[in-house]
Formats: sequence, structure tokens, C-alpha cells
Amino acid sequence: MGLILLLVVGGLIGWVASMIMRTDGQQGIFLNIVVGIVGALLAGFIVTPLIGGAPITSGEISIQSVLVSLVGAVVLLAIINLVRRGSVR
Repeated sequence: MGLILLLVVGGLIGWVASMIMRTDGQQGIFLNIVVGIVGALLAGFIVTPLIGGAPITSGEISIQSVLVSLVGAVVLLAIINLVRRGSVR
């Protein structure tokens, strides 16, 4: 049950992050899930030790963990956008 919850919450986080970064038209549901989960992992390793709490990948779903995971997903999309722009030129 925890894996299904992680996929659903990760998908929602990835979708909201893609709407914030205006890349929603370029991504499908699979990429939204991947961005949400990888963003949560990124936030879990970098942001969570600084402010405390637990990322959604640990199984704890709270407002703080969702917001931290959202920040991680937005940062991940920003990095992906920078890499894409750099490779096109």
C-alpha cells in the first residue's frame, strides 16, 4: 500500500511542479511520477537534513514532507530545463 501511495503522491507533486515550471504540456503522467519521486529523493537528501522532518519516500505523508518534496521536484525541473537549454544552443 505504501508504494501505491508513493506513486500517487509523487505523481501529484510532479504534476504541480510541472505546472509551476510551465512544463506540463511537455510531460505525461509517467514523467510527472518520476519527477515527483526523484524530486522527493533529492529533497530528502538535501533539504530534509537542514530543516528536519521526513520526505515522502520514508512513508510519512505530512504537509511539511509534501512541501519539501515539491521544492525538490521544482529544483529538479529547473536543472532539467537548464540542461535542455544548454544542449540546444
